[in-house]
Amino acid sequence: VPVIRALARSIDVPVSVDTRKASVAAAALEAGAQIVNDISALGDPAMAGRVAASGAALVLMHMQGSPETMQDDPRYGDPVAEIADWLAGRLAAARDAGIAGDRLVADPGLGFGKRLEDNLAILRRLEELHALGVPLLVGASRKSFLGALTGRPVEERRDASVIAAVAAAEAGAAVLRVHDVRATVDALRLVSDLRAAHSRARGEAQGP
Repeated sequence: VPVIRALARSIDVPVSVDTRKASVAAAALEAGAQIVNDISALGDPAMAGRVAASGAALVLMHMQGSPETMQDDPRYGDPVAEIADWLAGRLAAARDAGIAGDRLVADPGLGFGKRLEDNLAILRRLEELHALGVPLLVGASRKSFLGALTGRPVEERRDASVIAAVAAAEAGAAVLRVHDVRATVDALRLVSDLRAAHSRARGEAQGP
């Protein structure tokens, strides 16, 4: 809590706390945190009320099972459709508790109860999750599915992490959770500049 209080006083960006416990969230919010990232998506029945009373933003993440069991043979029929349906229910519960829709964010939970093919399906079909009607947060950075895909240990997954972040941003992700901030920002700026240059060239070719 002292660290959160110090950060909230010294930086001009919102402070986010990652917790499944309403009591921890309440203490962090009291100290100045403005975002609660709940990987259990209201697994604690008291969480929604605490966040609603504070006026903070809330990130709800999909996870099959619990952190202890999530990788014990996760199975889906259609992972993206099932994740969307589950998140829609959690978002509805948050709204029912009094949390305004413009303070909600959805996270499909890459790596949380997902096989390699499930994670790739989420990245490939991320645009479908915009139907939830809230901003999307994506956190692929250094995760084990990137290691399974590339054969790289965690300390060598920067390049794959940056590519995954760019892919998510291109699909409309509003928030990216990354470790390698500078490399990710550089890549995003390059893609943005290239797209702008392409649009200008196309406009010039078409003429007035």
